[in-house]
Amino acid sequence: MDKSGLATRIGAVAANVERVIFGKHHEVELALVALVCRGHILVEDVPGTGKTVLAKAIARSLGCSFKRIQFTPDLLPSDVTGVSIFNQRTSQFEFRPGPVMTQIVLADEINRATPKTQSALLEAMQERTVTVGTETRALPTPFFVLATQNPIELEGTYPLPEAQLDRFFFKALVKFPSEEELLEIARRTTGNALPQLKPVADANAILAAQQVAREVPIAEHVLVYAGKLIAATHPDRTGVDNVKRYVRFGASPRGLQTLVLAGKVRALLDGRYNVAFDDVVAVARPALRHRIFLQFEAEADEVTSDQLIDEIVEKTDKAKAAG
Repeated sequence: MDKSGLATRIGAVAANVERVIFGKHHEVELALVALVCRGHILVEDVPGTGKTVLAKAIARSLGCSFKRIQFTPDLLPSDVTGVSIFNQRTSQFEFRPGPVMTQIVLADEINRATPKTQSALLEAMQERTVTVGTETRALPTPFFVLATQNPIELEGTYPLPEAQLDRFFFKALVKFPSEEELLEIARRTTGNALPQLKPVADANAILAAQQVAREVPIAEHVLVYAGKLIAATHPDRTGVDNVKRYVRFGASPRGLQTLVLAGKVRALLDGRYNVAFDDVVAVARPALRHRIFLQFEAEADEVTSDQLIDEIVEKTDKAKAAG
């Protein structure tokens, strides 16, 4: 697959997904960009807005295997990764794979599970392996986790730890549909003829796209600019007063990797073969909002991570980054 072919293929997948998902073009594009970058996405939204359908539609559009894990407080790590069971007939342990042993995983309401169970995904998301007992098994490729969490429920939920959040390439905040979008959703989902999606790409195409995306060049001054954005999220290294006041911890080095890789894919989707400042800026919110940890004072003053990211972008001088 060449660079122009990647944009065509991803566009075809997005169009296919949007046959069953209406009014969420931005979220569909973020999910596909994360997939091409070998990342994962956390989607925060109220129930009933199509997150499950989105994950299934991506899997069907790519002809990939799909499993859903419904996270609950009593879910055990072995319910995610699998378990080794002793077979008395053969006198040997046999591995019974868990639902994470698939290509596309929907981790539904991930913040309902205990931290111990949430951590069962850490190795899978970062290393693409699962360790049960003394044996480590590779996950199928491509491997992509789409996790969801409900922002309005606190009872019976466990906030995702920083290490878990950092494993997610993007965090998407889904807005409630407009009145027009609500009506179109009703038209599409309450009739008799729901579209039956067929694959428009395959796993090999995604693996090729993942390789092509990493070959896109990024100029040194654009890389420096992305690095300055990351540094400016840290209260001890920033020149932004509100960051010093409201932020406890800034983005990790994974944040810079995300800005660079996502910028490369966005450039390709726009028909360009080099990363521009605007590509980095365009992905800053979903790449960094879950990597900036705020003080309690920020919540009291109703200051969000997105607002601080916008201020950082506004005050980071591109000209100085260019040297």
